Formats: sequence, structure tokens, C-alpha cells
Amino acid sequence: MTKRIKTDICILGAGSGGLSVAAGAVQMGAKVVLIEGGKMGGDCLNYGCVPSKAMIAAGHHAHAQAHSAAFGIANVVPQVDYAAVKDHVASVIGAIAPNDSVERFEGMGVEVIQDYGTFISETEVQAGDTFIEARRFVIATGSSPLVPPIEGLDTVEYHTNETIFELRDAPERLIIIGGGPIGMELAQAHMRLGIPVTVLEGAKALGKDDPELVAIALDRIRADGVVIEEGFKVSRVSQQDGITVHAEDGRTVQGSHLLVAVGRKANIASLGLDKAAVNHERAIEVDEGLRTSNRKVYAIGDVTGGLQFTHKAGYDAGIIIRSMLFGLPSKVRTDHIPWATYTDPEIAQIGLTEAQASEKHGDKLEVLRFKFDENDRAQAERRTEGLIKVMVVGGKPIGASVVGLRAGELIQPYALAIANGLKISALTNMVSPYPTMTEVTKRAAGQYYVPRLFQNDFVKKVVRFTQKYLP
Repeated sequence: MTKRIKTDICILGAGSGGLSVAAGAVQMGAKVVLIEGGKMGGDCLNYGCVPSKAMIAAGHHAHAQAHSAAFGIANVVPQVDYAAVKDHVASVIGAIAPNDSVERFEGMGVEVIQDYGTFISETEVQAGDTFIEARRFVIATGSSPLVPPIEGLDTVEYHTNETIFELRDAPERLIIIGGGPIGMELAQAHMRLGIPVTVLEGAKALGKDDPELVAIALDRIRADGVVIEEGFKVSRVSQQDGITVHAEDGRTVQGSHLLVAVGRKANIASLGLDKAAVNHERAIEVDEGLRTSNRKVYAIGDVTGGLQFTHKAGYDAGIIIRSMLFGLPSKVRTDHIPWATYTDPEIAQIGLTEAQASEKHGDKLEVLRFKFDENDRAQAERRTEGLIKVMVVGGKPIGASVVGLRAGELIQPYALAIANGLKISALTNMVSPYPTMTEVTKRAAGQYYVPRLFQNDFVKKVVRFTQKYLP
């Protein structure tokens, strides 16, 4: 039976961005309709961040069993039950799922429609038999795995991040096409669970991060046993001795299972964007306030084609809530958005890399460096491979890059500083408990004052004068 709804805000997509808008708006008094035809929680909860980190954690524990001799504990060969690892992954998803559930949001007062929505005009969306007219619409449909048009790929069974976590029989040998964050994280996790892995990357593995930091991470990943074939431009795939992947230069790699992890595409195909007068090509076009060409329609998160991180979608949600609910001008910025790749060691970045900062600021740039082997906690943990670099202009950090143990945590003081326009002195004034890994962030900031205080002849003259004449 046809149903018609009028509401303040209609949200398409119940991933992290859509859920954040729904929760914030309804609790501040707006009438909200939330449309989701797939799983609540979206990609991050069900196919991305959560399951991958759960699997990485399992790989970490297996690796620790096999590499404990340096601590006086005998190495043992871990007995891995691959199906039980997947049970662990499912359990973690299940523990978090209630936070994103239909029941929770309906309990808040959100009207949840479990169907896919499509625009039928500039002011109306249809979801199943329900027609929704709203003052404002939010498109938060996210992204999905990009499957490139590789010859023969449709003739073999392959996985993406949407299916790999459902696999319960351990692969004999896993091939991963794509050496970006998803590919490298899952490669190392599988390798540590006893599954031989080869990564095929057409350019450079982890090519978007600082190459000096990437080299440190890749050394450890290769030491774990992952084979990384760079410059491997895939020409075709065939079912031959299992699965064979062929390169343009004649190289071939064989395996039992194939994972495709070459990137993401915005989920816009079924939204009826032309009927909504929303400009789009590969992603939805938005202005600085995340509004589309239809002033009633906003778009946030992956579907806009920008930085594709769960926390970025959550940040976008806050931007548009201010605009939709209070009419306040709000502009999105990205210079303060950090990200991390959860390999071991982790890689984290905020703001400009050294190369980007050098190109933009030239001689005004100062690069501060501090190595993990000078940190006492890193020595105690026997995790001294690591480096932090901080890009500073005019006494303010404009970027930071970290590789090493818990880099995703260590980047956060710089995220705070850059978000709030703090000077480098804010980091040096911070007192860290001893011994902690976070001391590396303070020690890196302290390098800013080395030439100004310890290598400055004028300072030395002043000190000698005061020591001579002060009572």
C-alpha cells in the first residue's frame, strides 16, 4: 500500500555519515527519515574498517606466538583455525552492530525505511511503496569496491572486501590485486595467519604515502613473508592451475584465491540523480558546504569522491547539521583530517607530506625528524623501527607523517594542533608520561628548538653572561 511522508530531513544511506546525521538531527528536534536497503552500519561496520581490524588483531596474536624469543619466551608455531578467526571477526561486528541498528535509531525517533531510495523529482524520493518529501535530503550512500575491466576476471571466482570476510576455508595461496591500504593490510593479516600471499601492484605499493616511511613498513611486511610484485600491470586472469594472473610484461602469478582491492567507486548508479537535478560524473559534485547543484540536497562521505574515510564522513555530518538545522554557514576543510594504514608497522598522515610541503612552501619549510629507536618505550617493546616527520612553516605544523608502532594513535596530537592552528610550542609544552610511545610526538616537536637554542651562538653568550653576573 502506497505511503506518503513529509519530513524535515531524508537521509539515503545508513553508513557512518548517514547515521551521524540522523542521530544528531533527531536528538535536536528535527523529523528524520532514514533509508537503507542494505546492512545498517554500511561498509565500515560490515565489510571494511571493523572486520579488517578484527582480522589484523588475530594475525597479530599469531605473529606474537611465533616471534617471542627475544623476550625470553619460546617461539611456537601458532595453530590457526581460519574458520574460528572468521567467527571472531563476525563476533566483533555483532558486538558493535546494536549501535547502528534499526531498533536503536527507531528508539531515538528516526523513521527507518529498509529499502533502497531513488529520486523521482527534485523534491521527492521513492523507497519501495513509500514516497518521501523533505525540506532537505542527504545522500550518504558511500562507496563500493571498484572492479576493473580485466580480461578473464569474469571467468574466475574472485573476492572483494565485501566477500573475503565470509570465506571460511583457508586459501592455499592468496593473490591480491592492489597494493593500497586495503590490499596491504589484508595481505599481512593473511600471511600472519599462515596463508602465503602475493600482492600485485601496477605502480608502487602504498604509493600515496611518504616513500621514506613506506619503505620502513614494506621491509617488515616482506620480512613476514608477503611477496610484493610492483610494476605488475595486470593484462588478464585465467583459470589455470588454480587462478593465474598475467602481467603485460609476461610475468605470471598463480594462486588458489584472488582478492581484488584496487580502489573504490561512489554508489550513485541507482539514485536517480538526473531527476533530482544533482550534478555528478564519477561522484556527486558538492560545494564548500557539501551542497549539491540542487540546493535541497547535500552529499557527504565517500559518495562525493574525496577522502574516503569513516571519520571524514562523520566530520561531514557535523558540517551539514550546522547548516541544515541552524542555517549557519559551514565550510568543509580537509587539511586537518588524519588517516592511518593499519599494517604493522602502521603508517599515519595528517596535512601535507614532506614532498607536498616542499613544493608548496619551498625554503620556508622546516622538517623535524625523530626516530623511534631513541624512544625508551620502543626499546622496551623491541619495536624500534619507526620515524616521525613534522612539517613546520612559521612555527606551526602543517603536516605530520608517522610510521611505527601505534602510528595511528601517535598522529593525534598533531591532528589536534593542526585542527586548532596551534604552534609547535603547544606540542613541546605537553608533558607525556614516561615511558610512552607518545613521547616521540613531543621529542619531534622539540627538534624545532635545537638550532634556535642549542646551536645558537647568541643564546650561548646570553647564558654565559647570566652565569657570570646573576647572583
